[in-house]
Amino acid sequence: MGGDGDAPAFKRILLKLSGEALMGSLDYGTDPERLQDVAAQIKKVHDRGVEIGIVLGAGNIYRGIAGAASGMDRATADYMGMLAIVLNALQLQDALEKHGVHTRVQSALHVQEVAEPYIRRRAMRHLEKGRVVIFAAGTGNPFFSSDTAAALRGVEIHAEVLLMAKNGVEGVYTADPREDPEAMLIDEISHMEAVSRRLRVMDLTALTLCMENNLPIYVFNMDDERNIDRIVCGERVGTIIATTT
Repeated sequence: MGGDGDAPAFKRILLKLSGEALMGSLDYGTDPERLQDVAAQIKKVHDRGVEIGIVLGAGNIYRGIAGAASGMDRATADYMGMLAIVLNALQLQDALEKHGVHTRVQSALHVQEVAEPYIRRRAMRHLEKGRVVIFAAGTGNPFFSSDTAAALRGVEIHAEVLLMAKNGVEGVYTADPREDPEAMLIDEISHMEAVSRRLRVMDLTALTLCMENNLPIYVFNMDDERNIDRIVCGERVGTIIATTT
């Protein structure tokens, strides 16, 4: 189970973390202890020689779609969400560097005082040099979710797998386990079936992008601090969404 001497099953991964993954037991914001725990999990995988790209959400700070629902212009609300993601990226960078992990933040919005602009080739060079790259500000466009940003960046950097961290659920279920006690965990499913069944894995745009580019997705519970390392070591954890040819 993810022993220190195990060779990683993947050379390059894209890790998608929701903003809520940084909240811990708080109702809002970032729990410093939770942030350090997440950084330690990433460091363990990094120490295996795995190249890591990370995309964050901002649900702990601001939800663009919630702002739009309250009457704000959707594009404006989404841009505010992208800026909130930059805040999360900077604090995760700080936590990782306190663990001795060289980290770069690349932003899809220009905030050159605090982050590099997103340049695909530069990002890949950072990864090759063993630096963790945090992709901030989503895709840089309104109307696209951070899930879509994760799928897009994963495809762009030629990640072998997209790791979708969830909070409090073990993977993908036949129904919402919080609402339906009969909901069953799905061990493995194809992209197409996940799309056709409209399972709540990620938004349809992101799922379709992964399907068209044959990018496997592992959906797993972030609450178990061993899970990222277990997946990287080749264990079957949570739900695998993959299209076999």
